[in-house]
Amino acid sequence: MSAKRNSWSETAPLLGQQHRFQSLPARLPSSNIGMASPTDSVPPPRPVFLGVDVGTGSARAGIFDETGKLLGSSSSPIQIWKDGNCIEQSSTDIWHAVCAAVKSACSKANVSGEEVKGLGFTATCSLVAVDADGSPVTVSWSGDSRRNVIVWMDHRAVEQAERINSFNSPVLQYCGGSLSPEMQPPKLLWVKENLPDTWSMVFRWMDLSDWLSYRATGDDTRSLCTTVCKWTYLGHAHMSQYNEKDSRNMEACGWDDDFWEEIGLRDLIDGHHAKIGRSVAFPGHPLGSGLTPVAAKELGLVAGIPVGVSLIDAHAGGVGVLESVPVQDSDSEGFNKEMILNRMALVCGTSTCHMAVSRDKLFIPGVWGPFWSAMVPEYWLTEGGQSATGALLDHIIQNHVASPHLANRAASQKISVFDILNKLLENLVVDLKSPFLAALTEDIHILPDFHGNRSPISDPKAKGVIYGLTLDTSEQQLSILYLATVQAIAYGTRHIVEHCNSHGHKINTLLACGGLAKNSLFIQEHADIIGCPIILPRESESVLLGAAILGAVAARKYSTLQDAMKALNSAGQVIYPSTDPKVKLYHDAKYQIFRELYEQQLSHRSIMARALS
Repeated sequence: MSAKRNSWSETAPLLGQQHRFQSLPARLPSSNIGMASPTDSVPPPRPVFLGVDVGTGSARAGIFDETGKLLGSSSSPIQIWKDGNCIEQSSTDIWHAVCAAVKSACSKANVSGEEVKGLGFTATCSLVAVDADGSPVTVSWSGDSRRNVIVWMDHRAVEQAERINSFNSPVLQYCGGSLSPEMQPPKLLWVKENLPDTWSMVFRWMDLSDWLSYRATGDDTRSLCTTVCKWTYLGHAHMSQYNEKDSRNMEACGWDDDFWEEIGLRDLIDGHHAKIGRSVAFPGHPLGSGLTPVAAKELGLVAGIPVGVSLIDAHAGGVGVLESVPVQDSDSEGFNKEMILNRMALVCGTSTCHMAVSRDKLFIPGVWGPFWSAMVPEYWLTEGGQSATGALLDHIIQNHVASPHLANRAASQKISVFDILNKLLENLVVDLKSPFLAALTEDIHILPDFHGNRSPISDPKAKGVIYGLTLDTSEQQLSILYLATVQAIAYGTRHIVEHCNSHGHKINTLLACGGLAKNSLFIQEHADIIGCPIILPRESESVLLGAAILGAVAARKYSTLQDAMKALNSAGQVIYPSTDPKVKLYHDAKYQIFRELYEQQLSHRSIMARALS
């Protein structure tokens, strides 16, 4: 089986620490002075927590100590099939990759299975189909039973999403007004209409992170995070039941049966919603009796380890960074204990998710939510997003004629292509006597909606635009095109931040994590364009930390998820916007053009629709 090659946005070096702290031997009782003990030189087992994250191209595992420090991490590639708008994976392949990553991470951290005291899973919001025995059921036109996962970015269900949205169900107001084809109801409806044999065979439909925790524990309890954010489950139905000291499984009372019947999926109501979730729980709630003996053997761990209810990967990134406090702020007398309300987490990978929380529910057109307790219990979550960021940068670079030469140079120097492009841009500033780096893109403008617009426009039919191309095929031209793409992604985030703030949020600080957050140019352009400081985490693997935090809460190390966040989140570098007024003026002008590109696209779409009518 061939493995998908990691993209350039996913190959930055990990910042794991692979040493362990040695404790001093315990003092011997006075009656035993002079007598040797075989255990004197063996340090006591230290508790560590394991986080597992399944992304688009790989499964990763990270080991963290009680201070939130990364001791070791590892990744293992996973298979992916792409056929037009259909993008599929295998849950069997994913589990094998998870087991390999966990064993490798423990080895790199010099940690034994007995030392792992809690485990948490996160994953992309992909859809898994299994039968009554837990075996995979195909979701593919090919009929290949291995291909039982519809990947989050799959857009086969655009027509189904449009039809569902036309019903204008009350549940849609908690999804920004409309469902995306990346959510689960449109995908489920597509399967029922196109693969009837699959539909009749499936016993459980599960979000990937829920399937991982089910595979590890045998407990079919679903997460408030996955069900609320991707399945239209109304989490606030549980507001009166929430007890943060004794979070527990709850009978699923947030399903809107009228919605499922209206869209043609009434059979999912049967058996108290058995196929999509009879019980739900808050992230970090301990599942079943912990890790099953079978799963423990496969993972190289110990049976019974507490496993916490899962999170979607982006939401785990939010849990891993939102309570990070720079040292200078933590020492301030005026430090705001509710700073989390003024923050937005950017989880930057293949796509970018924009996570912000509020005490009150805020309805924001075109932005997902408000989702109650979907990330941090008792807070309403607002979730913006861009469907292609790291994937877009890879697409732009890989499809340029200069790309193979750059890739060879990067490989020979053991650095990323981003490093080479960033250096080329620095040299161009000097060679072209540009007033500042960002000004190199004055003649090229990009609309980054190559995979539709997730928010705030919420238009899956939106297309990407590159304005200002020439016949130049040099490396220097590619570096400018790359810079313009980075800026376009940042303008999209600015649009989301401004839109959220105009509807009740008060976001003034960003926290960035994920592969793209390791790119200094990417982060500085975002700071300059949005006008906010950006806090980077001390540990670069924030999604893995968020997953490990779920394990720490499940193990009762912390009584609440937010207590664990405050204890284990830690800030690193803070990136501030440029103070040069010319830089701000420049980006304001380019942002105006950025907004106009979409308006022009709508006009052109209308012209062509009339011509074809």
